[in-house]
Amino acid sequence: MLPIKDNNPTTLTPWVTWGLIAVNVIVFLMTLSLGHRGIIRANIEYGAIPAVLFGHVELPSELAAFPPGYEFLTIFTAMFMHGGWMHIGGNMLYLWVFGNNVEDAMGHWRFLAFYLLCGVAAALGHALADTSSQIPMIGASGALAGVLGAYFLLYPKARVLVWFFWVLIFYVPAVVVLGFWIGMQVINLTSGVNDGVAWAAHVAGFAAGLLLIPFFKYRHVPLWQGGPKQQPVFGVYRPGRYRNSKGGTSPEFRFDAPPWAAAYEREKAQKRDARHGFSRAPSSGTQQSKDNSPPWTWRPGDVIYGDDLSDKNAPSNKPGPQPWGPSPDQETNNTSHASPANRPKRHGIGVPGVRRKPPKGNAD
Repeated sequence: MLPIKDNNPTTLTPWVTWGLIAVNVIVFLMTLSLGHRGIIRANIEYGAIPAVLFGHVELPSELAAFPPGYEFLTIFTAMFMHGGWMHIGGNMLYLWVFGNNVEDAMGHWRFLAFYLLCGVAAALGHALADTSSQIPMIGASGALAGVLGAYFLLYPKARVLVWFFWVLIFYVPAVVVLGFWIGMQVINLTSGVNDGVAWAAHVAGFAAGLLLIPFFKYRHVPLWQGGPKQQPVFGVYRPGRYRNSKGGTSPEFRFDAPPWAAAYEREKAQKRDARHGFSRAPSSGTQQSKDNSPPWTWRPGDVIYGDDLSDKNAPSNKPGPQPWGPSPDQETNNTSHASPANRPKRHGIGVPGVRRKPPKGNAD
């Protein structure tokens, strides 16, 4: 389940998210320029090795990037190193989709500190799983897992466009995408899969994000999008269904549907109105034309087709001729008929210039 984008807008420019992506890409390209042997040496020098972190072994002086006592700094350098194009591509895609909203919820500097702390927690979680391991751990997956954990609590109801099994593309709630992701990490960790991936670091980073987000977010930013009073995440709805507004005068979208469904319908409505030359007012379900002219309503004395039959000198309470047929008074009152000279002019429907057949009872 590969995320492509989300529909969660931000209020500030995510400079830290963009900067982290840029630094990771630059470090990866620099590492590639070292060649095969240089890449292996860089991973040993700047990767987080659990046995070195806990003092079980020491690196040779020619392979130690930091002096004795400062081996813990490899935890931070390992966050910006990756083992291949797929590794960095997946991590940066997740950071691009979810990082900007988490940064928006806590600010630039708080987000940077949050990202680094989640990376430290992920590295320690991986090292504690096997303190004697001499395999270097590299990658931003642990810090990224903390960002996903924060997003999981902050915006679980946001819609995320995903690419599922390389075939289907559709919107799903963020809680489904992130829940599926962390579920796969837990399954792989508990099943003992040994494929060179630090599953423990992913789980530890995600847990760190869940625990730290209440202390780093702004006070006015709620968790779980406002709590249980909000609309449910899941729901069944029928696309394109309308209901009357409170006044009963205009249709509006079914906003009692799940939030992601209502947002999907709103996007479709905006595109449809743009094609037809209308813009939908943000506060109601009515449509307005491009020239912002008010919607037409009949008033006594208005002329729709031909001449008005109402008295010019006195206000009339009867509706005039209607574009969809005769008025109710004309249908019920069959005894009084207007003369041909005063009868309102009617246009043919479908074929221009063809007059309608006069109704029965009118002597022409």
